[in-house]
Amino acid sequence: MLIIQEILVSDDVIEKQFICNLSACKGACCWEGDYGAPLEKEELAILEDNYSKIKPYLTKEGINQIETHGLYQYFKGMNENGTTLLDNGACAYMALDKNGVAQCGMEAAYNDGATDFKKPISCHLYPIRANSEEDSSFEALNYDRWDICSAACKLGEEHKMPLYQFVKEAIIRKYGLEFFEELDAAAKHLNGD
Repeated sequence: MLIIQEILVSDDVIEKQFICNLSACKGACCWEGDYGAPLEKEELAILEDNYSKIKPYLTKEGINQIETHGLYQYFKGMNENGTTLLDNGACAYMALDKNGVAQCGMEAAYNDGATDFKKPISCHLYPIRANSEEDSSFEALNYDRWDICSAACKLGEEHKMPLYQFVKEAIIRKYGLEFFEELDAAAKHLNGD
């Protein structure tokens, strides 16, 4: 375990290797699981402000679910708000491309310049999960192991891509460049680089 700027970082974040392999999993993390993507408090307002810009990138089913149940839902099991889910468990913000690969409607809107919100930070950081307890001042970064990502682990090992390097952009987005540089230096020191 490392402590970088008062954030606990599990050893797996620097030791495990990972590269998303969408051709293998088809973006299953967008439709598998029991909860929507965790949303930070600031992201609730961002969704409210940007929904009209994101809506054109969503499926009719997703739009109907969002407009019936809300832009997000509270999930007791994770004790926080997450993206609205379809009845089949898929994220309501998900669409499929011509190859059947999941795409985030929020990210599609961002890529087209329609909004400056890329996607929830929990999705951007995945498979790292940022966990914090309200009663504690600590936040922890942990690797969320999931069998649907086995092809991503294999691809990461083939390319020797550390997990924290794979999600570099997301780490910088959430914690800043200085945090990433300290994490990178600590990881390289521990690996003898």
